[in-house]
Amino acid sequence: MRTDQPDHRLAIVGGGVMGTNIATLATGYGIPVTLVDISETALAKARTTIAQKSRHAQLMGTLPPDVPRGELMTSTSMRDVADATTVIEAVTELPETKAQVLAEASAVVRPGTTLISNTSCIPIDEMAASVSRADELVGVHFMNPSYLIKMVEVIQGPRTSEATMSSVTGLLTAMGRQALIVRDSPGFVINRLLHPLINSAAMLVEEGVASVEVVDGMLEGCLGHSTGPLRTADLIGLDNLVDSLNVLYERRRDESCRPCELLLAKVRDGDLGRKTGRGFYDYGKVAS
Repeated sequence: MRTDQPDHRLAIVGGGVMGTNIATLATGYGIPVTLVDISETALAKARTTIAQKSRHAQLMGTLPPDVPRGELMTSTSMRDVADATTVIEAVTELPETKAQVLAEASAVVRPGTTLISNTSCIPIDEMAASVSRADELVGVHFMNPSYLIKMVEVIQGPRTSEATMSSVTGLLTAMGRQALIVRDSPGFVINRLLHPLINSAAMLVEEGVASVEVVDGMLEGCLGHSTGPLRTADLIGLDNLVDSLNVLYERRRDESCRPCELLLAKVRDGDLGRKTGRGFYDYGKVAS
């Protein structure tokens, strides 16, 4: 199977943090991208964000310098994903929203088109009921920021075909990523480990055991984590984290995954992390 870039035409549905991350990565490797979102306002913001992230990636030397950038097109119509070879759903971590997007994409693409959910916790087989051809659906959990982190968690659902697995690993190879394949399960590997850890870290702050800085400092200085759990939470987005914890709790009934009150309070107050300028840490005003 060929995996050279001209064979790939990528569509991404959702222009938020992860959608713009993936678009930055793909276009940086010369792959054309059609980005779909609900409004021209959202798309204008996404284009600005992708330009900023592309500059950051170039400064960090994480994109190939000798590859012409892939074309970025934007649209508010799901019909414009019809000619893609792969469609990535990158909307918020709510099962109903993801199911709706995947159903709409599945209805317009040709048979043989790979459908990817960039989910962090929702089982792939649960979403497979929403698509026309369950064998063409696979999970890919890109890390944040996608253009800096080379490892990618790939989730093979029980109905995901080997042809789909070959297609997705070919796409990831073309984007310079290394696929780590896991079986389908709520939270998969990364977030089944990470999200309860973050929740427990937030509980320690809530209970007054230690400050945010001390909790993060313990994990960084004593256990060698490059970023503490609460700073990581701010990068993920506290609203996204709460949504993911709810998915894990509802499916596993593990009390360590029930979002603690401090997390819920920050989400209610709109302190969602880096994207709003304040979460567990203060990042200053974020431009609207």
